[in-house]
Amino acid sequence: MSDSPSPRRLLLKLSGEALMGAGDFGIDPDVLSRVAADVAEIAGMGVQVGVVIGGGNIFRGAGLAGGGFDRVRGDHIGMLATVMNSLALQDHLGRIGVDARTLSAFRIDQVCEYYSRDRAVRHLEAGRVVILSGGTGNPYFTTDSAASLRAIEIGADLMIKATKVNGVYSADPMKDPDAEFYPALSYDRVLAEGLAVMDATAVVLCRENGMPLRVMNINEPGALRRLVEGEPVGTLVSGDDS
Repeated sequence: MSDSPSPRRLLLKLSGEALMGAGDFGIDPDVLSRVAADVAEIAGMGVQVGVVIGGGNIFRGAGLAGGGFDRVRGDHIGMLATVMNSLALQDHLGRIGVDARTLSAFRIDQVCEYYSRDRAVRHLEAGRVVILSGGTGNPYFTTDSAASLRAIEIGADLMIKATKVNGVYSADPMKDPDAEFYPALSYDRVLAEGLAVMDATAVVLCRENGMPLRVMNINEPGALRRLVEGEPVGTLVSGDDS
């Protein structure tokens, strides 16, 4: 039964790791094709879709910083990795007839467009899928934070955090069979209990700007479509636990 409002415009946050499939590095073409098909399906339903993809399947600057790698330079390399993933998704969307644009938070004009809020909104209103790459353009900010920021900037009705599990649990359900599933949570509870939803900066941005967040399993067939149709898929993080 559909009991949640259907979003008119949404921001989908994908981790770079989600694109690896069964591998431990890079992009699995089959996974990318499936993700592109899911995005195409909801775009075909008239939903304006923005996408933010991480770069952890290629490079993670924060992880190398602990080994002496310069954090700022590492984060810049990680931002470039998000551009690579975004261009790959744009290519797959184009192959199935979906008009998509990649926008970068830093200038790389020979490869993609430079991000501005107005440009992104114009593309969305024209029916194009907009892939927002390069993080925030600044070091020390995760792509989770970038996704929250972009969702707020483009006026999304909903932000979706796509993961490998079907929502938020009290513990890792892959390790603890007694982990409790939470159908709804408040921003404050997520922060107070340190639940593995998004980093704290990203959650605070959503809380302070009233951006509802759905955490769902991107690998579940049809889940994204059902969510757009109004089904309460995954876990809703909003102002209260009801």
